[in-house]
Amino acid sequence: MALSRRTLLGLAAGVPASAALAACGSSGPGKSGSGATYWYLNGQPQEGVRAGAVDAFNKAHSKEQIEDFTFQNDAYKAKIKTSIGAGKAPTLIWGWGGGTLRTYVKAGQVEDLTSWFGEHSEVKKGLLPSSFAAATVSGKIYAMPCETVQPIILYYNKKVFEQVGVQPPKSWDDIMELVPKFNAKDIAPFSLGGQSQWTNMMWLEFLFDRIGGPELFQAVIEGEKNAWSNPDAITALTKVQELVKARGFIKGFSSITADSNADQALLYTGKAAMMLHGAWSYGIQQARGGDFVPSGALGYMNFPPVEGGKGDPSNTVGNPAQYLSISSKASAKQKKVAKDFLATGVLQDAEVKKWIDNGSVPIRLGTEKLLAASKSADFLQFTYDVATKAKVFGQSWDQALTPTPAEAMLENIVKLFQLSISPQQFARNLNAVTGK
Repeated sequence: MALSRRTLLGLAAGVPASAALAACGSSGPGKSGSGATYWYLNGQPQEGVRAGAVDAFNKAHSKEQIEDFTFQNDAYKAKIKTSIGAGKAPTLIWGWGGGTLRTYVKAGQVEDLTSWFGEHSEVKKGLLPSSFAAATVSGKIYAMPCETVQPIILYYNKKVFEQVGVQPPKSWDDIMELVPKFNAKDIAPFSLGGQSQWTNMMWLEFLFDRIGGPELFQAVIEGEKNAWSNPDAITALTKVQELVKARGFIKGFSSITADSNADQALLYTGKAAMMLHGAWSYGIQQARGGDFVPSGALGYMNFPPVEGGKGDPSNTVGNPAQYLSISSKASAKQKKVAKDFLATGVLQDAEVKKWIDNGSVPIRLGTEKLLAASKSADFLQFTYDVATKAKVFGQSWDQALTPTPAEAMLENIVKLFQLSISPQQFARNLNAVTGK
């Protein structure tokens, strides 16, 4: 049974936040009569920051209220797509921009915010310029960048490395050499919540970049014929299967979900040596891992290069920001509430401080002193440097692509990791939907 957001927060100390699928209100999602509705992801500590921003706005605007509802990551992606297609979207649509936003725009489901940003130039000037690319379609802005910058990071357990007597990998060859050493000690080389699909995707994102460079995936986004069967793509697909065959991932990874945070627990309890995950993982490990993070046992690095590869080692992938769009189907009053929230309720001082306290880097400019003063200063500076110094910051594939090829990609990535299809079959299956 779904729990309300208020109930969920009240139980957070004793029940994993991800145990609730969604919140429910008296008027039902997307049907608030006088105020605006807002859907976003649950799971602490991020959920608490989002809820806090809504609470602060509602308190300051007695006549403009926002009713919020929460969902698990995978459930949200399915729910929001169905609701928008049925014309029953929430007023505020939380998302990742990119290809999914392009489909909303094409269908006329979201407001054009270009002129609004022109009237509120101070809002735009206060955000990282790089965050607007995934919010822009054909030169027009359809979403407000919000929250944090989230590159994908290679985390590792320093205690486990010391126990086995090895060093963090500096190349792909190093990774493959570490695998049997950890397996020999009954420690999984890598944790992976493979049932969630997008967690597997992160591996291919980096391998495509490190081997073929960012141009390799750009060809896919632009719909070039047979882009997925590029020789460099086949090499990347082959290497990930070599890692699976070498027992590089935790046994049973295909049945582990990221929403449960079980993959995180495997790292901080020492059952796995490494984990490829988003910058948001730091806050989860900090909140749930006991003394793991405070003791300095958590290590982190950018994904290492692949020998002979074309990608720059500074390149990263992930989420340049998160994004808020406004439903074109909302009432005039709901749209006004939503726009006032964008102007005065997003990334205010209290929210920025909470993101930083949770080990995240907000996309608001001018936060350098706050980052330096944080108890997580080293990690925040690392994240900031990865995000701002990368020659290319590639958006997550499931967001960069439009929904149909994105869904096909995720389905086939699962099969690739389960070794039920070959790299060549994967490429053929994806070529069939590319550019359509």
